[in-house]
Amino acid sequence: MDFTQAQKRTEELKKLIKENNEAYYVYDSPVITDFEYDELFRELKRLEEEFPILKTLDSPTQNVGGKIIEGFSEVKHKYRLYSLDNSNNYDDLKKWYERVQKENNNNSDIELVVELKIDGLSCALSYEKGKLKLAATRGNGIIGENITENIKAIKTIPQVLSKPIDIEVRGEVYMPVSSFERLNEENIENGQKEFANPRNAAAGSLRQLDASITTKRDLHFFAYTAITEDKSLFKTHKQSLDLLKELGFDVNPNHRLVKGINPVIELCAYWETERFNLNYATDGMVVKINDIFLQNELGYTSRAPKWATAFKFPPEEVWTKLNGIEISVGKTGAVTPIALLEPVQLAGSTVKRASLHNFDEIQRLQINIGNEVLIKKAAEIIPKVIRKRENEDFGVYQPPKLCPSCGAQLVKKEGEVGLYCLNSLNCPAQIKGRIEYWASKEAMDIDGVGESIVDKLWEKNLIHDFADLYKLKIEDFMQIDLIKEKSADNLYSAIQKSKNPTMTKFLTALSIKHIGKETADLIANEFPTLNDIKNATIEQLTQIDGIGEKASNSLINFFKDENNKIILSKLEEYGVNPQGSAVERISNIFEGKTFVITGTLSQPRNFFEEKIKQLGGKTSSSVSKKTSYVLAGENPGSKFDKASSLGVIILTERDFNLLSEGKYNE
Repeated sequence: MDFTQAQKRTEELKKLIKENNEAYYVYDSPVITDFEYDELFRELKRLEEEFPILKTLDSPTQNVGGKIIEGFSEVKHKYRLYSLDNSNNYDDLKKWYERVQKENNNNSDIELVVELKIDGLSCALSYEKGKLKLAATRGNGIIGENITENIKAIKTIPQVLSKPIDIEVRGEVYMPVSSFERLNEENIENGQKEFANPRNAAAGSLRQLDASITTKRDLHFFAYTAITEDKSLFKTHKQSLDLLKELGFDVNPNHRLVKGINPVIELCAYWETERFNLNYATDGMVVKINDIFLQNELGYTSRAPKWATAFKFPPEEVWTKLNGIEISVGKTGAVTPIALLEPVQLAGSTVKRASLHNFDEIQRLQINIGNEVLIKKAAEIIPKVIRKRENEDFGVYQPPKLCPSCGAQLVKKEGEVGLYCLNSLNCPAQIKGRIEYWASKEAMDIDGVGESIVDKLWEKNLIHDFADLYKLKIEDFMQIDLIKEKSADNLYSAIQKSKNPTMTKFLTALSIKHIGKETADLIANEFPTLNDIKNATIEQLTQIDGIGEKASNSLINFFKDENNKIILSKLEEYGVNPQGSAVERISNIFEGKTFVITGTLSQPRNFFEEKIKQLGGKTSSSVSKKTSYVLAGENPGSKFDKASSLGVIILTERDFNLLSEGKYNE
């Protein structure tokens, strides 16, 4: 691969990895397996080693993934939380151990602690004089989410330790498999969304803005490390685990102190199959040098400790029969095939469905109903079909010509692999998809209104579009099977509570093509009212930094459409009133100025974003010629370089403060 090809592939990999980091860390909804993620990560690492000039500060190989979700306050970690490098086979484990020996000039066997890698949500708990003061998620390793109140709802986490010491405790919040299955059963009965796996259930439960909901969920916590400035408390990792147990924490009992790498490999082989007998999810083993002094001698890379590695269990694969193919139609009209399988045990759970992605993938796999197919799944994520049995010929499943929901002709758009139904106004699947999206967390965030409730309201002919949600009464919900008065009241209240959204949420919820959350935010910052947005011209819209012609035309065409006008009119009639920017302007000192923020600053990023908006300015996620200033903290990355090359003014935090007071001299 020449340099140009390597450069292009590196950028593709960075984008893919960052998108998947956000799906995993922020929204707790991974879209690829751990194994596939690790393959992408290893490929990026290899390219950066071969072409060092391609390694940038903002590369995923240099940072821990994850950013802060909306709703929780940010907190800067006192001690950075690092990620772990992975060993995916026994040769990788041996190579890691040999490097450790070499760097320590030590040919004798080194003491190691081997632990199960719990598949939960990482948290850092800070105690002062033995009392819990702060709890935070990992976030990006430097800044996390303040979840102190929710952590207090977990009974296995002591709020007062057995010793009055200052200490930071790290561990994994998890949900037992039995509790996860019970929760999903209850959700199905109540018409609510199922969780994909125990990790998602734990993360979703812990990240509830209402701590009383967290209290009702059966969450547990395994402590796996401690950090303290009192060096007399422990000198080895094993001693730190013993101390944690003494302080009142649950420590996973399946950790072992061994010498050399061979016992580590034996333990990994044992737990690869035995893990399915546990009542919690685990996707690998963690191996750490026991001696704290040796740990400190080895130190860290930019994202991971050199003295530890994670051995990832290989993705489990299993054969089963393809009993059918279900055709799903989404809110955009995209048609997706889903494999319906003979139920089979895979990675500790029963699997009945698997992804087929698109009809080109079916053609590539040469599969049809009746085939025996191999499916795989890593870390309890939705499985996918890999291949069929050789010498098994059932022909190839042919894509439908008509939409299974409305009967309209399906078309293939130019440059796209998928099939589409273009009958957006009369296709029930698309309409229901838009209603579900309107109520989703990313949009209006109407608690309890998911796919099942929307389906039942549709079947009862109670709704025909998302505006109709606001005409529903409590007695309408009680027409649905298993919905009692209290649940009906909760659903009604949740819908009423969403009547005054921010303009960003409102625009996002409308499902306008090319208008996602970030684009909606840029538009909402520029136009204070819905009427202003409706009357915006193509010239006004394209002048907004970050808004192109495609998005501008899509927005204008949406508001011209007669059907959309009817829905908007109904929303107004039912009292849905978007509120414009959530930030109150206090000055116009930044009027007409666009800021890009990069690097680590003294306050969380949203602190500066809010201040910029209060002073009449705008923020953007990318640097361009239209950018007025780049506010740069520590480790600013590629945005700093681009600003320098374009001649954009770069501000330190002190410069920014002077500028906001009108004292900065450019």
